[in-house]
Amino acid sequence: MLDAKLTLKSHPQHRSSIQVSSQVTIGGKAIVVIGGPCTVESLDQMEQVARSLSTVSVSALRGGVYKPRTSPYAFQGAGIEGLRILASVREQFGLPVVTEVMAIEQIEPVASYADMLQIGSRNMQNFELLKALGRINKPILLKRGLAATLEEFVMAAEYILSHGNPNVVLCERGIRSFDPYTRNVLDLGAVVALRQLTHLPVIVDPSHATGKRELVADLARAAIACGADGLIIECHPNPDLSVSDARQALSLSDMADLVRSLEPIAAAVDRQILNSKALAMCS
Repeated sequence: MLDAKLTLKSHPQHRSSIQVSSQVTIGGKAIVVIGGPCTVESLDQMEQVARSLSTVSVSALRGGVYKPRTSPYAFQGAGIEGLRILASVREQFGLPVVTEVMAIEQIEPVASYADMLQIGSRNMQNFELLKALGRINKPILLKRGLAATLEEFVMAAEYILSHGNPNVVLCERGIRSFDPYTRNVLDLGAVVALRQLTHLPVIVDPSHATGKRELVADLARAAIACGADGLIIECHPNPDLSVSDARQALSLSDMADLVRSLEPIAAAVDRQILNSKALAMCS
């Protein structure tokens, strides 16, 4: 039995909705699609991405500006300049932005520019960072750790909630296994279990789960079929030229095709994809 007081359901129908912006809520009947590149590279790149995604049902923009890289010699992100680019693109296209925070000292600048702060898998059990995020009033996207159990995942969310911030969205992004064919193993059983166990919204990241762009679309559709509240997917104007995670990034046209293919899947489970074009008309 989990020793969790705030993340577990109080009754079978108990579900939370997390408001990312005035027009975007994760956890309701509408399924949210978050799209964008692994890394913010330039204003032109992000404008191309946002312009394309704003014509289909993508309702939030992702882009990393602080990057946890395996090699210390790899590109570490554009930092504050990247945050300014995200804010500029949000102003132009009306899409809320999601970006990762890696350290306590990054929280204040990221929170001043971004609509939602992401905790990557490597920091899922960075407890001091989780406590600090519990003291701000911004939605948090918490990714499952590389080999975290569901109990460890839920308790990480509990750290944030117990320090005062109830706005947490869980993200299943795959866990490591013995098989190197895919980058990770996407645990769709965990999506179903978390929705039964907790009241928090659950989204899926098929890009990091597979590491191969040709596998992303089918797993994205499967995630919606099994009850995910949303998706976060990497895409890029020129995927092979991406400065990080090039192999898993979709082209913008493939991203548009994928989003359109989700609509009948969502309808089959009595849900719908949140329409960014309708959001733009309301903003």
